Amino acid sequence: MKLEIKHSHITPDKGLNPRVRKQILALAPLRQIDKAIVRLAHEHEASPPFRVHVQLVTPGPDVFAEARDHTLAAALDKVTRQLADTIGVRADKQRARLKGYLQAPPRTARSNGFARTT
Repeated sequence: MKLEIKHSHITPDKGLNPRVRKQILALAPLRQIDKAIVRLAHEHEASPPFRVHVQLVTPGPDVFAEARDHTLAAALDKVTRQLADTIGVRADKQRARLKGYLQAPPRTARSNGFARTT
């Protein structure tokens, strides 16, 4: 998995990038992640000021999440929970479709109601 972290108006401390990596890697058992793009922003005029936006590039549709909070750590935790929830919902839908497909009765040829004469 390729991880891309972008900072906007944030001076990253020593532990920030490893923490982001750890939280994104924690999602890997739930779904295959080819690339993760994480944007961390501190918007001085906004309230709450910290924003985290994540895009997970996966086989099939990409997964997006965004969260805001008063601390960067809290916003990161929120966005990680949102991603896990979204991935879980998609997995549940996929299992339900597969289960329905496996339990569906076999299709029979349709007749038009007329007897065939030879």
